[in-house]
Amino acid sequence: MDPGRTAIGTWSGGRFMHFGEPIAEHRLAALLRPGAGIDTVITADVYGEGAADSLLGEALDGIERSSYCLVGAVGHDFHTGEREGAKGFPRFTDPRLRGAGEYASYLRRATEASLERLGSPAFDLLLLHNPDRIGFSSEAVWDGMEALREAGLTRLVGIAPGPANGFTLDLIACFERFGARIDWAMIILNPLEPWPGELCLGAADAAGVRVITRVVDYGGLFWDDVLPGHEFGERDHRGFRPEGWVEAGRERLERMRPIAAAARLTPLQLACQWNLSHPAIECAVPTLIQERGRGVRAIEDKRAELAALPEQRLTAEQVEDIREIGDNTGSMTLKGANPEHEGPQAPDRWPADETLLGAGRRWGIEPERDLRRTATVA
Repeated sequence: MDPGRTAIGTWSGGRFMHFGEPIAEHRLAALLRPGAGIDTVITADVYGEGAADSLLGEALDGIERSSYCLVGAVGHDFHTGEREGAKGFPRFTDPRLRGAGEYASYLRRATEASLERLGSPAFDLLLLHNPDRIGFSSEAVWDGMEALREAGLTRLVGIAPGPANGFTLDLIACFERFGARIDWAMIILNPLEPWPGELCLGAADAAGVRVITRVVDYGGLFWDDVLPGHEFGERDHRGFRPEGWVEAGRERLERMRPIAAAARLTPLQLACQWNLSHPAIECAVPTLIQERGRGVRAIEDKRAELAALPEQRLTAEQVEDIREIGDNTGSMTLKGANPEHEGPQAPDRWPADETLLGAGRRWGIEPERDLRRTATVA
């Protein structure tokens, strides 16, 4: 089974990624269990250092393997690498850990270990998770990913840049060079963050790469229970967003609400359908969050709302109106190849060389114009 229109990731539920309140393991397992309208589940081996895999494995126990799509991700070396504070574990391509000749063997070991925890013989789709500059551009990395397909450990191969926004030029160049090997990509996109995600979709479509979109809920705003004055937990990842982001986002959401009402969609369903209206995008994966405080919705209710996503109801005019309302161009400093980068290369940020600049220009992207932070927008 290929990824469906909607999916759930193990970053939901607050246990392995700090969004909202962490729910009990049995409750998260029930949430992740395929069925009731959602048959695609996504995990990454680094979440909980394998614990997310194991919990998803429990949720999948006893379910016919052909009835759901299993998506995994490998790329952070928590086996031999040491956690570096908020930066997390290093990428497996970190030169301190190994050279190119060992990439394929690492990918094989990591994939087999993830599958063992999941209790599955193979993935439907395996993503290269949060690659550094080497991951985007190394022939040895993509030889290693293709070898996993040839070994029967996955049917499809893909890439998932992140964790933050950006990597536009890197992704386009990767599609151009390795597109014949890449079946799927995962990017950040939603009606309040059309930039920069939309910039890479033409290249994905041309390369035949299908796209999964995450953060569809925009930090929970489209679930409609994050209101001005909402109290976030001390470790909640949304604490990294700029001050006032809830208030600014709610103002724009209110301007979209009449469009949702006219299409008989909830705000979250509107966000999903807006994403799915784009070329190449075939899957929407919002984060399911159990918010804290009174008057918030049960996370199970949010799953049911996602599962009930109707067929496409938005017109081309409505899609464009939503884009104009949510336009966030220039609102943040982007990761990956970036004209603003100064100093030495970092695992998630580096200078834009001529190869990457050329890839951007072929798709009408001028980095100085299109990839710089030019405004302060929450």
